[in-house]
Amino acid sequence: MAAGAAAVAALALLSIAYGSTVIALSDVVAALGHAAGLDGDVVSGPVGKIPVAKIPVAKIVVDLRLPRTIMAICVGAGLGVIGALLQTVTRNDLADPFLFGLSSGAAAGAVSVITIFGDHFGIWTLPIAAFTGGILAAGIVLLLVSRVRGQGPERLILAGLAVSFMFTALTNYLVFAGDQRAAHSVLFWTMGGLGLARWDNIGLAALGAGTILAYALWNHRRLDAFLAGENAAESLGVPVARMRRTAFLVAAFSTAILVSVAGVIGFVGLMIPHLSRPLAGPLHLRLIVACALFGAVLLLASDLLARTLLPPQELPIGIITSSVGAFFVVTMLIRNRP
Repeated sequence: MAAGAAAVAALALLSIAYGSTVIALSDVVAALGHAAGLDGDVVSGPVGKIPVAKIPVAKIVVDLRLPRTIMAICVGAGLGVIGALLQTVTRNDLADPFLFGLSSGAAAGAVSVITIFGDHFGIWTLPIAAFTGGILAAGIVLLLVSRVRGQGPERLILAGLAVSFMFTALTNYLVFAGDQRAAHSVLFWTMGGLGLARWDNIGLAALGAGTILAYALWNHRRLDAFLAGENAAESLGVPVARMRRTAFLVAAFSTAILVSVAGVIGFVGLMIPHLSRPLAGPLHLRLIVACALFGAVLLLASDLLARTLLPPQELPIGIITSSVGAFFVVTMLIRNRP
């Protein structure tokens, strides 16, 4: 836990310092100190000490890079906890927001705005459309599950896969049927990115991460009961079917919010629980905190690579996480071979 917290702090400083323009760490610390109300002077200028507030570097640090860093921490932590929650309640080690169509629904909503409908609600149009698409996907999944006999985890997974394919097909149709000039924006957004981070939408990311974290911590003992199997959980007084639906709805709500501000970032929810369990153990009180920490570490590191690999261009962050995720899955297969 201490190592994860230290890594988050170190990567946060590096994320603020490095980008298309490299800023000295001393200037970063001075700008952050000024923003926190501490002494804000920097090195001497030609006419004496220059207040940090008047230096363009401080504007870059406080107005551009600090919101992006906070956004990366919130989105990474939220996706990591969502993955752990879904893997527990479905008893499927491959469960993540992609598997249940939540990310695909949010992507379809956002792409419909970019290619067809336009910004009728200003800067909030894209987040509103993405959130609506994610919640719609969750509603369709639950409706499909309620229409079939039995509501076990395998039904939820199959319904999620069907909805995911459906919304992916809709997204591809919208890309080709809509404004072709927006194809580059669609491509970047569907692969995820933190370029939309601003102080006025940081609250959304914090809401998404805070909701799933609070729910998982509040129910950590009930989640522990799932580890012994559904029958054992029922005998311990856990309403398995109801809790599975509730957990899925909370995960859908948080995923829709996170995707609405950061786009579709894959494999974080799949990898982080597997990386955290050997360190934190299977019980959920420590596991949830570890997933939040290491999810933030992964996304901070991925965003840093996305901004520095091909300067001055910025890679979609989903390219980095998908590459790491593919390597992770192959490693799991090799390690678990008979």
